[in-house]
Amino acid sequence: MNNAHFSRRQMIQAGAATLGAASLGSVMAQASANNIAALAALTGAERQKRLAEGAKKEGVVSIYTSMPLDDMAALTSAFEAKYGVKAKVWRSGSEKILQRGLLEAKANRFEVDVFETNSPETEVLSREKVLIAANSPYLNELIPQAIPSHKEWIATRLNIFTCAYNTKLVKKEELPKTYQDLLDPKWKGKLSVEADDSDWLAETVMKMGEEKGLALFREIARKNAVSVRKGHTLLSNLVASGEVPLALTVYNYKIEQMKNSGAPIDWFALDPTIARPNANGVARNAPHPHAALLFQDFELTEGQVILGKRDFIPTSTKVPSNLNKMPLIFANPKTTLDDGQKWNKIYDDIFNRKG
Repeated sequence: MNNAHFSRRQMIQAGAATLGAASLGSVMAQASANNIAALAALTGAERQKRLAEGAKKEGVVSIYTSMPLDDMAALTSAFEAKYGVKAKVWRSGSEKILQRGLLEAKANRFEVDVFETNSPETEVLSREKVLIAANSPYLNELIPQAIPSHKEWIATRLNIFTCAYNTKLVKKEELPKTYQDLLDPKWKGKLSVEADDSDWLAETVMKMGEEKGLALFREIARKNAVSVRKGHTLLSNLVASGEVPLALTVYNYKIEQMKNSGAPIDWFALDPTIARPNANGVARNAPHPHAALLFQDFELTEGQVILGKRDFIPTSTKVPSNLNKMPLIFANPKTTLDDGQKWNKIYDDIFNRKG
């Protein structure tokens, strides 16, 4: 197992060990948290006015994100143009965002305003008291699954796990209709999964019936060999290049973007179809609290339209999507955290060691 792979799992499963006895209760930190909590409680026209004026004075919003830079740039450019507030973006993998967020909190270094990354990582940040309930007035416009009870992160878009195939190597009429069809010998040596998608496997086999589902995937891996690649974008590119004829766990939005750019790639969904929420969380000690809350409100409103135009699946009910009517099962970040060791081991036993 490579170090990057281990690092992500270790960070998600043991976030508390990294933060440890961090002195988040210091007078300065508590004052900052109280200030942003008071701002978050604002509603109506007063909220919009005070956040916009305060953000303009602060002049910048600091965002840690795992969103592709071109997609994030579409959001931040529109935000900057509307409010005159500069977006300072640090882009990295979700595991590195989690690690940096926890280490900065431990050191009482408050440099980030908004985290924008996978929901399991933001759930760790919530559990470790790094985030604060932002109480956006736009929550009632979102699907219910976008809003955890603590409201310390809010899902802004859905990464839907779909299969992708190279249209020059695989004919549409030959595509599998069910996971059972992947037992066909014609798929031998042609299948691949991403290295860290144990939550996809967990939700899929629990829907099938855990014992039955695990037996099926073990047999697929045993008979036809499933290669493992690190990174969903990398796996998508490998499908487009023809190195991987059929991938089982890629994000549909990336395939849509590549297909629209002329790449020989397309996607399809098998039942059950799993969605992993990506989330926006406001830092408890955000150095630019007005800008932090303003950006979250923006991403939950105008930002949803921007994301939809870029082939993401927004969580707003006001933004139509070609997948709005698809029956989805939502990956629960609590399952990833609380039962992560179990499902990571199963995933490795099936794919990483045998693929």
